[in-house]
Amino acid sequence: MISQYFANNLFSQSNVFVTGGGGTINLAIAKGIGSLGANVVLAGRTLDRIDKCRDELKSVGIEATSMYVDVQNISTIETALTQTKALYGPINILICGAAANFPAPAEQMTAEGFAKVISIDLIGSFNASRAAFDQLRQTKGNIVYISATNAVMPFAFQAHVGAAKAGIDSLMRGLALEWGKYGIRCNSVLPGPIEKTEGLRRLLTEDDIKVLSDYVPIGRFGTVEDVAGVVAFLASPLAGLLTGVTLIADGGQSFSGSAMLADMMSNY
Repeated sequence: MISQYFANNLFSQSNVFVTGGGGTINLAIAKGIGSLGANVVLAGRTLDRIDKCRDELKSVGIEATSMYVDVQNISTIETALTQTKALYGPINILICGAAANFPAPAEQMTAEGFAKVISIDLIGSFNASRAAFDQLRQTKGNIVYISATNAVMPFAFQAHVGAAKAGIDSLMRGLALEWGKYGIRCNSVLPGPIEKTEGLRRLLTEDDIKVLSDYVPIGRFGTVEDVAGVVAFLASPLAGLLTGVTLIADGGQSFSGSAMLADMMSNY
């Protein structure tokens, strides 16, 4: 879909490094940017999963490779980035997409469970950004963080995720301020509910999804391709003036609040 709207060489000569590369949304982002000419590195902990994703990209003509990374361990990111530079050259785009999620009422959530989400989402985003800094300074590249509307609107059973995503957006603004002098742009995309993702299927029934989608102003939930298009725009020279931006991509769903969603999830 992206190639219908952007020049197919928009990201030629560019290298993109995607953490959480086996995730549904992150794979769509990688496929979208890769279809516009970028070399793609899918980074993640589950090698068989990211290897399959790599093969999927290669099957449609995208130059792609997969590498082991645990974003909680910065040395694994540094190793993968060194390998990436040797293979393709320094990266131009970093997608911080590694995330963890599980529904849990706050009064039943363990400290360990809360800390795990913070560790993967927030600390992992910092680790990836810090590890990539030297290469991004060299290329005057940019970072796109995959946040969520949880960062700005509370969702039931998602206090841990909301805290992590709000932290990511604050981190993004801090780095945008500090790293702008190096030519590095930093922005966040905040998807709302996205069709056919593992997270949505885990939280809601198909009937719930149909009812909720009627309350989205544009009449539907987003797709992974929708998110990929927004990320491609932010990562491209078209967004050269944008840094420190949190871009909500939810079709207006956040206007209707999360009360109905909370009622549905109370049956979880």
